[in-house]
Amino acid sequence: MEPMMTKFFAKTAAAALIAAAAVTPALAQNASGTIQLKGNVALSCTIAVQDLNQSLALKAGETAKTVGSVTETCNSGSGYKITLASANAGKLKSGNFTINYTVSYDNGSAGALTSQMVIDRATAQFGKKSDLKVTVPASDQYIAGDYADTVTVTIAAK
Repeated sequence: MEPMMTKFFAKTAAAALIAAAAVTPALAQNASGTIQLKGNVALSCTIAVQDLNQSLALKAGETAKTVGSVTETCNSGSGYKITLASANAGKLKSGNFTINYTVSYDNGSAGALTSQMVIDRATAQFGKKSDLKVTVPASDQYIAGDYADTVTVTIAAK
């Protein structure tokens, strides 16, 4: 009886080992999957221009008088450009008569607006406030009249 019992236990042990071997790879096997996250931030460049409605003392002259305020916002990672352009090529006009003036923007860029003035911003900015200032030389020889010009401020991503 002993040999039968030994055969029985041997068969049972062999079956258990085969079953364990079949189960072991399943327990040791790794499985994975991936989930991709995606999103988008749209390019947005805006300016808010506030005209301070200033009247210039032309005969007496003005030095760096703040006439407007601009709030710049642009989320372009490569920066953006601000462009200032004069409707009258940097001159206040009254009919055929003109008075030259210069501007200063953001306490940095300055000059006559005989052509566009471009301010280069290297990075994104959010709510950057900049002032537009005007300088008019004094003169007793200006011709009487109502003088005006329009400065247009534009923002564009780079």
